Amino acid sequence: MADQPAEWHDFYLLIGTAAATLIGLTFVAASVGTGATFNAERAANWQSFLTPTVLHFSAVLLACLAGVAPVGAFLGVLLLAIGIAGAVWGTRHWIAMHHRGLTRQIDLADRLLYLRLPIIGYLLLVVAAVVLLVHMAFGLVVLALALVLLLLLGIRNAWDMTLWIVVRRPDS
Repeated sequence: MADQPAEWHDFYLLIGTAAATLIGLTFVAASVGTGATFNAERAANWQSFLTPTVLHFSAVLLACLAGVAPVGAFLGVLLLAIGIAGAVWGTRHWIAMHHRGLTRQIDLADRLLYLRLPIIGYLLLVVAAVVLLVHMAFGLVVLALALVLLLLLGIRNAWDMTLWIVVRRPDS
């Protein structure tokens, strides 16, 4: 962005690189755990927990790419699209998990960290997009908050899945 302070550029590069790296590591961890945990019985669990984690990392990466790209005022529109898509997907995912009975099987912390807080993160992206169109400096702060929230949720949830793989490993 032409009117973006230089220090935000480095922030987007750093957090975007972290998100891209974590996407790759999530796929590596899933591949390593394939023999032990990917089966028909656990397919719904993997779909319910792995996909959102990769999605959160991907949303952070896309938002950071938009932040460093020379898109000017179009940044708000891109962030709005990412935020709305993430919030809609997260809500639909929550409803689908509820219909499959998974929300009753997981504890409150997992319901909060896998389902509710990510939707808040995506709604923060929507707020950031709207605020960016009105007041650039404050919008960048809201955007940073949303990106950090989604990145930290992704890290926590990836760690949770890794522990799930290790603890539930049938050959151990």
